Amino acid sequence: MTEIVFPNDANPLGNAMGGRVMHWIDICAAVAAGRHARTPVVTASADQIDFHNPVPVGAVVVLLASVNFAGRTSMEVGVKVWQEDRATGSRVHVASAYLTFVSLDPVTKQPRPVAAIRPETPEEQRRYEAAKARRAHRLAQRK
Repeated sequence: MTEIVFPNDANPLGNAMGGRVMHWIDICAAVAAGRHARTPVVTASADQIDFHNPVPVGAVVVLLASVNFAGRTSMEVGVKVWQEDRATGSRVHVASAYLTFVSLDPVTKQPRPVAAIRPETPEEQRRYEAAKARRAHRLAQRK
């Protein structure tokens, strides 16, 4: 997903507001989760979001999302946010987040099973295993 930071997205310092970046993260993650589930999805949680660099008005923001793990009805989606230089295409890391989404049946609005993730590449396998560990930690915290 690609956005441009407009003045109405900015704080008094002239940089993108953290809340606006979080909004974009949620949308980007929801699109990825919905494409995987092929159903409506809702945000169940968002892990810690760390902001690494400010993004000035006029900058291009690139968000990349991937479904890292799927449980029975929920999915973890990782999102990385970058500021991309228009002239060179070089990118600076802005933020990262992990969000959990639940798949819903379009009629009953009740949780609906999702397809499993089948990691193929070493990078997909790494993300899958890390997501499993984060899920176990989240479930332990809930108890």
